[in-house]
Amino acid sequence: MQDTITATINPADEQGIYLEGEQLDALKAYFQSGTLRVKAASQIGDSAASIISETVAKSLLYGDITCPGGNMYPTRRYAACLRDLTYFLRYATYAMLAADASILDERVLNGLKETYSSLGVPVEATIQAVQAMKEVVTHRVGADAGQEMDVYLDHIIAGLS
Repeated sequence: MQDTITATINPADEQGIYLEGEQLDALKAYFQSGTLRVKAASQIGDSAASIISETVAKSLLYGDITCPGGNMYPTRRYAACLRDLTYFLRYATYAMLAADASILDERVLNGLKETYSSLGVPVEATIQAVQAMKEVVTHRVGADAGQEMDVYLDHIIAGLS
């Protein structure tokens, strides 16, 4: 993972040039949105457990998936689902802070779809849960910060699709 600062400065350093134009604009945008991203990360961290609970209630709790024979039954499977959603939220928050989705590829998505398929985890239900998470997060942090997080939650959805 590289944050925007590192991703912008390193190539210029390797070329021995000063930053200019688009490079400076990228840094300016990153710094201007910094307060918003940090505030959102703080709000998400403070309410992560309730975000996950609300996400599950909105997307998974009332379907066949939690009944005997469903993929969130028994409790062990339910706990694994909650764990994975917690990882998705945490790593999407890291990515949002760095303004870099590569951490999601490295730590979350690399091989996840194949692993889920081999274990019989319903990918469509997982995608529905991440869609619900977007709504819950936006409700908690506000529309502007929600849009920042949407980029990274959408990256997870795309990786699972």
